[in-house]
Amino acid sequence: MHTILPFLLAMIAAIVLLNMWAAKLKIAYPILLVVFGLLVSFVPGLPVVKINPDLIFFIFLPPLLFEAAWSISFKEMKRWWRIIGSFAFLVVFFTALAVAVTANYFIPGFTLALGFLLGGIVSPPDAVSTGAIMKFVKIPSTTSAILEGESLLNDASSLIIFRFALIAVGTGQFVWQEASLDFLWMLIGGVGMGLLLAWIFVQAHKRLPTDASSDIALTLIEPYLMYWIAEQLHCSGVLAVVCGGLYMSAKRMIFLNSTSRIRGYSVWESFVFILNGIVFLIIGLELPEIVGGLRWEGIPLRIAIQYGILVTGILIAARIISSYAAMLATLIFRPSVAPRASSSRRRLLMPLMLGWTGMRGVVSLAAALAIPITLENGLPFPNRNLILFITFVVILLTLLVQGLTLPYLIKYGHVFDDFTDEEKDKQSREEIKHKLKQHVYHFLKNKHENELNSNAGLERMLKHWEEKIEANDAEWMNEKTKDIFFEMLESQRQFLSELNKDISVNEEIIRHQLYQIDLEEERLRMI
Repeated sequence: MHTILPFLLAMIAAIVLLNMWAAKLKIAYPILLVVFGLLVSFVPGLPVVKINPDLIFFIFLPPLLFEAAWSISFKEMKRWWRIIGSFAFLVVFFTALAVAVTANYFIPGFTLALGFLLGGIVSPPDAVSTGAIMKFVKIPSTTSAILEGESLLNDASSLIIFRFALIAVGTGQFVWQEASLDFLWMLIGGVGMGLLLAWIFVQAHKRLPTDASSDIALTLIEPYLMYWIAEQLHCSGVLAVVCGGLYMSAKRMIFLNSTSRIRGYSVWESFVFILNGIVFLIIGLELPEIVGGLRWEGIPLRIAIQYGILVTGILIAARIISSYAAMLATLIFRPSVAPRASSSRRRLLMPLMLGWTGMRGVVSLAAALAIPITLENGLPFPNRNLILFITFVVILLTLLVQGLTLPYLIKYGHVFDDFTDEEKDKQSREEIKHKLKQHVYHFLKNKHENELNSNAGLERMLKHWEEKIEANDAEWMNEKTKDIFFEMLESQRQFLSELNKDISVNEEIIRHQLYQIDLEEERLRMI
């Protein structure tokens, strides 16, 4: 314990420093974390990082999926559900199939079941890597919403493939009838259990006398409970966490107060950042042990690297082919929703850009590490170390090759120049702020008109909104005026929630305004 604890603390410090360096270099921090972990792994005398395969999913996946579900716009997911669904399910299955066939044909000892196992592991793109890269380039909010929605659902589809392939490898057989029923139960049971538990958690938050600290503590354990209970019932824990997280995110204004939302945002941002950082460091730290396993199995390192490069090429090609197929299908069957490019060159390059966003990371590593060391009969799991090594090569190559080149392709390819909606978002933001000011002014004028002459604070508040300036003097804020102010803030939230039902309104702007209202309420509570 005295050896591991300083090492873990040093890992967290390294994650923070490397993130700062990555921001300065304007590259995605997972790239530096993987390379740093690889370099540190060769330092003699360091503790060996080992995680129980049975616990790897349970430790990392629930909070990462839960936080992603809270961050995404469900309205945008509904708007683009066709393309999100095709990338999250059809493309993942196509990619896994391509990897399975390739591995079965080119890698000695790989059955189709082992190929699908490898395909399920490496098929889902990593949302963290893509999100970190998108900080340094400008892309349309539509494209961002599609990538976020895809990353949220492709984890579930790929892990379902992984689970069925794991069963096929362990039993040596695959019964389609039973698999189909199990698949339906995993989908329906996972979604239903997630929604049911999320509803129970929302009711608990509403009815129990919780404060900000207890609300945040409960949200930290809730994704683990969703995942564990769903897995105990043999349905998809991943889908349970995703659907439960989406439900609770939609209800956040009901069961969490402003203090819980503001503090919870900071806690979860730091918690997920550390979890992601640890996983990417583990990717590098695990490599020497994986290489040692390859030598023990008699597989030359050069050959294993070739297999990794081959699988990486298949993954990239499968995603790009899928992107062009999706564009072609859209142009044929739904031309009205197809992006309108100013030239045929940009129309041809756009699917390439979307296909080039397929960096692999956290989920792929977690799935690979979750492969059991032995089968149920006690024999070693076939080609486990080779699967781990190929997964590492895939993660490393996609991060370095695609991760480092994607910003330049977007910037110098000028693909999204006609689609960047920065000016549109700026105009929409100003329109929403103006509507909100008008709403507040009419709310105070109509509801509290009788109190204007007798309440100096209310008169000043009305003047404040009428002149659209920020009042710094808080001495006039008596309890009555403060109650009216809180009522006004709640009215603003309701107004924004109704406005958000308009499909054309950018939900990110609405969330930003709601966050500003929460900050204003917290400032008032401190007066």
